[in-house]
Amino acid sequence: MFVQTYLPSETPLPLRKYREEELVHLRGNGQGELQEWDRVYDYAYYNDLGKPDEGAKYVRPVLGGSTEYPYPRRGRTGRPPTRTDPNSESNLPLIQSLNIYVPRDERFGHLKLSDFLVYALKSTAQFITPELESLSDQTPSEFDSFEDVLKLYEGGIPLPEGLLKDIGDNIPAEMLKEIFRTDGAQLLKFPKPQVIKEDKSAWRTDEEFAREMLAGVNPVNIARLQEFPPASKLDPKVYGDQNSTITKENIKNNLDGLTVDEALKKNKLFILDHHDSLMPYLRRINSTSNKIYGSRTLLFLQNDGTLKPLVIELSLPHPEGDQFGCISNVYTPAEQGVEGSIWQLAKAYVAVNDSGVHQLISHWLNTHAVSEPVVIATNRQLSVVHPIYKLLHPHFRDTMNINAFARQILINAGGILETTVFPARYAMEMSSVVYKDWNFNEQALPADLIKRGVVVKDKNYPHGLRLLIEDYPYAVDGIEIWFAIRTWVADYCSFYYKTDDIIQKDAELQSWWKELVEEGHGDKKDEPWWPKLQTFEELVEICTIIIWTASALHAAVNFGQYPYAGYLPNRPTISRKFMPVKGTAEYEELKSNPDKVFLKTVTAQLQTLLGISLIEILSRHSTDEVYLGKRDTPDWTADAAPLEAFNKFGKKLEEIEERIISMNNDEKLKNRVGLVKVPYTLLFPTSGGGLTGKGIPNSVSI
Repeated sequence: MFVQTYLPSETPLPLRKYREEELVHLRGNGQGELQEWDRVYDYAYYNDLGKPDEGAKYVRPVLGGSTEYPYPRRGRTGRPPTRTDPNSESNLPLIQSLNIYVPRDERFGHLKLSDFLVYALKSTAQFITPELESLSDQTPSEFDSFEDVLKLYEGGIPLPEGLLKDIGDNIPAEMLKEIFRTDGAQLLKFPKPQVIKEDKSAWRTDEEFAREMLAGVNPVNIARLQEFPPASKLDPKVYGDQNSTITKENIKNNLDGLTVDEALKKNKLFILDHHDSLMPYLRRINSTSNKIYGSRTLLFLQNDGTLKPLVIELSLPHPEGDQFGCISNVYTPAEQGVEGSIWQLAKAYVAVNDSGVHQLISHWLNTHAVSEPVVIATNRQLSVVHPIYKLLHPHFRDTMNINAFARQILINAGGILETTVFPARYAMEMSSVVYKDWNFNEQALPADLIKRGVVVKDKNYPHGLRLLIEDYPYAVDGIEIWFAIRTWVADYCSFYYKTDDIIQKDAELQSWWKELVEEGHGDKKDEPWWPKLQTFEELVEICTIIIWTASALHAAVNFGQYPYAGYLPNRPTISRKFMPVKGTAEYEELKSNPDKVFLKTVTAQLQTLLGISLIEILSRHSTDEVYLGKRDTPDWTADAAPLEAFNKFGKKLEEIEERIISMNNDEKLKNRVGLVKVPYTLLFPTSGGGLTGKGIPNSVSI
């Protein structure tokens, strides 16, 4: 049955009362604990991550509601406070994770198999962890060689006797078989990640290390180097001199005959910078079992379009105090001997940093967390018959539900994220500090690429944008997807909003945007950069950013997790030792057994098993996923022009798919496939179910 679309001013008089009453009901009264039958959308701070009743080890700051720890809002549950801290919300017992409140319209209600998802996560957190601690061979909790790691995919690791029986008492047999991939055998085995399917060692090359910054699981951080040496933005009064110690001498012989100044001028130098964001936390992080550096990686754009690593700088806080700046060491590429082994470790420290930034910022903060207040504000302020509600609603599917489970199991104190990623207890706090610099307008892909200096405006190029790295797969495909979404949004909105005046007088629309800014992002409500939503262009830009974030951006940083990081040596999440120093036993061991030192430095065996168990689940598409350009019902509007525009959008996405296939088959575009032979398909719009490494779901649904 078609549901008619109405602007508030055009709603038939008999329906107006019901339209207004429904929105009042959906907002609730802000009181009491919400129950599973409730259909109330309301806001809360992230005050449910800690478990203060379990001791100081599990205390976490409240995120949101302060200048120290600003954060987007989450959905309110109304659970009572903890016994020991009235500002912290009590947690549900793990066994009741399925019962965490989200408005009933937001619950998994389809073939997502929410029971499997939750059981799988619960089993990982509660049952698998203590049992797998007994898995070891020569060295407790260590892989002794890369062959040991490969056994996870090629033969399986024997499970301790009785493990499946013990766990099977808590998990149905079919779920157990799915979680462990046992096929009846007593083996822990995982699908082989794409990054090692064709070549088991190509991931270790400098070419692949650099290529993944453009076409890997986190291709959203690389930037053009605009000054040499790189400068820090940290306050020198607090952190001393944090500027880079990289010199022209370090890189001058690897610039294809150019000087450093010439390379800068020709836009040939790029940087992956994980220095300023990590440095304020390193002293605390390194007081634990984790040993982390701030890092800067400089790269050179070669004539064949690929990037060549030039130098890696690893930095630690000054031992005498933050005000004295940092202590830095610079490493340059080497292929042989102990220098080659040290270079491999330097790249691993960078990969560890990038893994943490990916999970906390690129993935969680910039897609999951910022999307939730949009879901809440839209349901509170826009009627289901409002045209913008109908435009955005498909991009909310399962977001509140998956985020609620994340707060319960993944990102909470002692949860899987803290267990498997290096910032540990500081993880969510660090994402809050990064949110201080978050800007809604810069979530637009063109604005992000321009800010990072990898694109310049040029009217002689398609969409008026010229890529400075022409073969940058994420940007190339992303620009096409972005403008396809933008065209669809503009076509749709133009049917309902013929003039700016209609936008300004749409009471629901104006209330929606006001609430999203002032409540959903309440800690940033006074920022001057917020769009005012007074013009058609502003409406189109706002809606495009929301849709891009929930669909394509999330797909780009989520569904490559298992293909690239399912093999943990390629994307380690923890480093446990500092770089070996000449004259030490570790340095001598590096000479004799570099692979063992590498594996003793990065993520341990237990955390590897825990980490890849998680990302395998999170990288899978459900069989009933609804992808960009599709709807789960053809009856979503009765208006012919929007339906025609939507069909045009779908055809455009099909053209983009064909273009991606063509580019992936073009051998001149070396960054699209690489030495690992993994074609870039993360922004390929469609996919089947399972672990495909492609497909753009409409929403942040996993």
